[in-house]
Amino acid sequence: MTLREFLSDRLKRIALQVICAGLATLFLFATGTQPGVLVILLIVFLLVFLTVNMFDFFQQRARLLELKSILDGLDRKYLFTECVPQPKGLFERRLFDLTRLAGRDMTGAVSDAKASQREYREYVERWVHEIKAPLTAARLICRELDGDTRRKLTSELSQIEAHVERALFYARAENPEQDCLFRQIELEKIAAQAIENHRSLLIQNGIRVEMENMNCAVYTDEKWAVFILGQLLQNAARYRGAEPVITLFARPLGRQTRLIVHDNGIGIPAHELPRVFERGFTGSNGRMRGGSTGIGLYLCRKLAVFLELELRMDSQEGVGTTVTLTFPAKENLTRV
Repeated sequence: MTLREFLSDRLKRIALQVICAGLATLFLFATGTQPGVLVILLIVFLLVFLTVNMFDFFQQRARLLELKSILDGLDRKYLFTECVPQPKGLFERRLFDLTRLAGRDMTGAVSDAKASQREYREYVERWVHEIKAPLTAARLICRELDGDTRRKLTSELSQIEAHVERALFYARAENPEQDCLFRQIELEKIAAQAIENHRSLLIQNGIRVEMENMNCAVYTDEKWAVFILGQLLQNAARYRGAEPVITLFARPLGRQTRLIVHDNGIGIPAHELPRVFERGFTGSNGRMRGGSTGIGLYLCRKLAVFLELELRMDSQEGVGTTVTLTFPAKENLTRV
């Protein structure tokens, strides 16, 4: 709180005090009080006026700084009213009592919302694990079918599995720290696992995957990294070109490692590129080809922030898309 703000807040009170002092001066002058006495009285009034208001200003500013310091030190800001020291003055006590009641009601609402969110997430995770059994059975049944029917049904099952996996990771992405293990792992292993997870999709779309200089070790969570790379492979397959090729290669950058995923697909229009990581954004290509949810890249961005990965996408329409993942050095990670 600045002095200007304080005076602005008390403007009406100050104006009333000045008016009262002026009326008292006129009354004393009209009753025959000597001008010298009036001057002395006005000086005394002015000193008392300044002293009282400056004392209130410094007292209120100190109180606000104290409360702000308490608020800044809290991780959960909504518990502020439960942590403040004993309020000073009747008005402040009544005000804090009302604020505390509102805060407790909000705390209860937050707790209920978190409990509901946790229950929903647990339900989604159970559902995902339960749905994997019939999907696996369906894949086994597909082996007994003829070539064309088997190929079509396998393609549909692959899409279902991709959506199921995305739902699972979407639920877990709200609290990724509960299911995360940072460790050193070969980048080639991450890439191989992501390719294996989407092998059917890549084969069905005639996509050739090339890897270069992938014998680099990075420090990250394997499962989340595999998911991010898998989403990039799915997008490359969805928006493939005539002779689709996906190239993965790594470049050491001191203690960091940069993974580059490049495809020769249809690319992304320049005006849509800044929005590709927004939740629910599908773009003109997604609407034209169908099946896009606008969730995959949103999850990639969200998980990349958690893993402290630098995620950048460059694209040229009709030429292809390049996604760059920069893995941080172990000593730079704040979550280890």
